[in-house]
Amino acid sequence: MRVIFINRFFYPDHSATSQMLTDLAFGLVERGADVSVITSRLHYDDAKARLPARETVRGVHVERIWTSRFGRAGLIPRSIDYLTFYFSAAWMLVRLARRGDIVVAMTDPPAFSILASVVASARGASNINWLQDVFPEVAEALQLAGRHSTRLFRPLRILRDISLRRASMNVAIGSLMAERLLQSGVEPGRIAIIPNWADTAAILPVPSSENRLRSDWNLSDKFVVAYSGNLGRAHGIETLLEAIVTTGQTVDGAKIHWLFIGGGVGFEKLQTATDELGMTNITFRPYQPREQLAESLSVADVHVVLLRPELEGLIVPSKFYGIAAAGRPIVFVGALNGEIARLINQFGCGVALASGNDAGLAETLATLAKDPQRCRQLGERARAMCEANFSKELAVTAWNDLLERFAVPKPRIARTHAAASQHNKETC
Repeated sequence: MRVIFINRFFYPDHSATSQMLTDLAFGLVERGADVSVITSRLHYDDAKARLPARETVRGVHVERIWTSRFGRAGLIPRSIDYLTFYFSAAWMLVRLARRGDIVVAMTDPPAFSILASVVASARGASNINWLQDVFPEVAEALQLAGRHSTRLFRPLRILRDISLRRASMNVAIGSLMAERLLQSGVEPGRIAIIPNWADTAAILPVPSSENRLRSDWNLSDKFVVAYSGNLGRAHGIETLLEAIVTTGQTVDGAKIHWLFIGGGVGFEKLQTATDELGMTNITFRPYQPREQLAESLSVADVHVVLLRPELEGLIVPSKFYGIAAAGRPIVFVGALNGEIARLINQFGCGVALASGNDAGLAETLATLAKDPQRCRQLGERARAMCEANFSKELAVTAWNDLLERFAVPKPRIARTHAAASQHNKETC
């Protein structure tokens, strides 16, 4: 089975899609698959990084193509990076793909499924789309092109829908995302749901008393509420900011210390806003190495996960699974009938609150700060949920089973006849 993945980022990058792809690619190689990855030479948060153009990492053949290097400075520069990736990746795919291969296109850059569909069809390969988000609906919901976003993105949406309908399979990472695909006219038989995951063997709960980072960051005697990962336009900071101010002004809230680990446009805005307000109950840290995720996620007593309600079914925050693996309670702020809210309610591993309910968020955190036993119970349920439903091993197995459905059988009979013929010649 030969599989070719396409995504802008791959190992050793730490971004969410890179981590998912890295886990899956390495896992498939361990199960005997021939895996190649077409990716960029950039790091998610460092456009100046220069990774090797070609290498083999743990059995995965990595082709890092040329792209522009504007990074995340703005929408227009990022769009140029996307465009150069489209052309370079499509050309590399033409060179690599062969009849019988399986081409798996992720969604960074957006709508690469359109090009992947054309190239895979021309080369006689199967085409699978792995949707980490649904574009251009995300851009329309966030009005990235202004109030005319829906009209401007309509031609792209039509082409995207054609590519999804023609694909051998479309992998959604949540049930609500699968419903969105059905609404786009994709046949049920061309949709599979495989959620994202966490490496439950590597991310283990670390007790506060044994956590080096907690002491290094001077958080040992505090009730820590954390947000870990990218804080971008899809998440929003309004509810968070109000809750930070509230917890900094109340008696109970004085016990609460906020910790933000990561980056993104919202991260920078929040840091500026809290600096201007003179907030002292808050700490900002950059992304931590993946090898330290168990420690960094376990620094917190509680984690907050955010998603704007209008993006339900378009995005599923993957940070949810790592937090659960670390055995920490999750307070979700977003749509109460959304993907993460449903999981929290189903497994009793946290609290779900509506977006804009900053008073409710502050009150919930103050209540948890006074009830360590409840925090511990919620965290234990989160860990149990992750082990039973969202481990890396379960996900790799699901992916392996799916890919084998489209793998071209090896010509065993033909090889057996050839071997027999050669044996007869040698014995004559």
